[in-house]
Amino acid sequence: MPPPPEPLPFRLGQGCDVHRLVPGRRLILGGVEIPHPMGLEGHSDADALAHAIGDALLGAAGLGDLGTHFPDTDPRFKDANSLNLLAAIGAMLAERGWGVGQVDATVLAEAPRLAPYVTRMRERLAEALGCPPESVNVKAATGEGLGFVGRAEGIAALAVAVIIPRTRGRAG
Repeated sequence: MPPPPEPLPFRLGQGCDVHRLVPGRRLILGGVEIPHPMGLEGHSDADALAHAIGDALLGAAGLGDLGTHFPDTDPRFKDANSLNLLAAIGAMLAERGWGVGQVDATVLAEAPRLAPYVTRMRERLAEALGCPPESVNVKAATGEGLGFVGRAEGIAALAVAVIIPRTRGRAG
C-alpha cells in the first residue's frame, strides 16, 4: 500500500455574493463608501466584495460560509461593518494555523465607475485581513448592459483565495 500523499502547502477557496441596489442605502464595496444614489440591500452593510472574499477564505479553510458564522437572522450583525467580519475570519484562520496567501476578486457593476476606488479597497481589505495590500487584488467589470448587473439592478462579486500555513514573522 502506498504512503498517504503529502498535504498541500496551500488551500484554495472561491466565493460569490450578489446584492440588489436600492435607494436609501450607502454603497460600500471593499470597505470603501462610494458616492452613488443607491446602495446595496442587506442585513449587514451589504459589502458584496468583502462577503465574496470572506466566503472564499472560509471555503479554503473548510469552515463553511459567511451565513454560517454571521447569520442574517442574528441582530448582532444588523448593519455590521463587513471589514469587521473579515477581520474575524482572519482570526479564525490564524487560530487554525492559516494565513492569507493571495486574494483575487472581481466586482461586477454597471455603475458607478469603480476604478478610482480600487486601490483604497485593496488597502482596506488587506488591513482587515492582516496581510500586505499586494496580497489582495481587486478588479472591476461591467455587465455590458446584460442581465441584472447590466440593468444596474444589483452588484455581484466573485473571489478566489489561497491560504497558506502561518509562519513566524509573517503578517498574513
